[in-house]
Amino acid sequence: MTNNVNWLPGIVTLEDSGNNWDRYLEAVYSIYKADFLDSRPSYRGTLVGVKRLPIERGKEAGFWHLIQEGREEDDRIPNLRRCERIRWPRPVIEHGHEVSICAWRNVRHTKAGVQRNICLWLQEHEYLVILRIRKNGVLFWTAYPVTEEHKKRKLWREYEESKKTGDAISDDPDTPSTHGR
Repeated sequence: MTNNVNWLPGIVTLEDSGNNWDRYLEAVYSIYKADFLDSRPSYRGTLVGVKRLPIERGKEAGFWHLIQEGREEDDRIPNLRRCERIRWPRPVIEHGHEVSICAWRNVRHTKAGVQRNICLWLQEHEYLVILRIRKNGVLFWTAYPVTEEHKKRKLWREYEESKKTGDAISDDPDTPSTHGR
């Protein structure tokens, strides 16, 4: 992997908003809105959509899922590290073909059934972006810092295994990204 990721923007801190949570939330949301609602990123030539519904407190479901953590959707709480990196998902998606990003397809079994994803792991910056594969394209599902060593090892094993199964996505722009398992 290379550390040449001069395209990665800086973080947005709570202190930037005078330690005022409401002001910070609006600042973070305005970045999300600009990056995913007012315009759409493209992953390997495919426009990326977002989960919009349900709308809570005037903000789309995809936004809340991005800035919060927790197993149950109704019990998720804001995570400052996720909020701080609000500027990162779009550039990671748009640079997902570069060698600095480990990219692979995976399958997860959820309450909603089998979900096919594209994982974009900016390993050197401990950051993972998940795109959900749909029949008509891809959705930006979530993104978060990965700092726990056991989670990094798990991601690395999954990535290495994807190379053996054909689910790794090479840096060749002609390699199909949403096909396969």
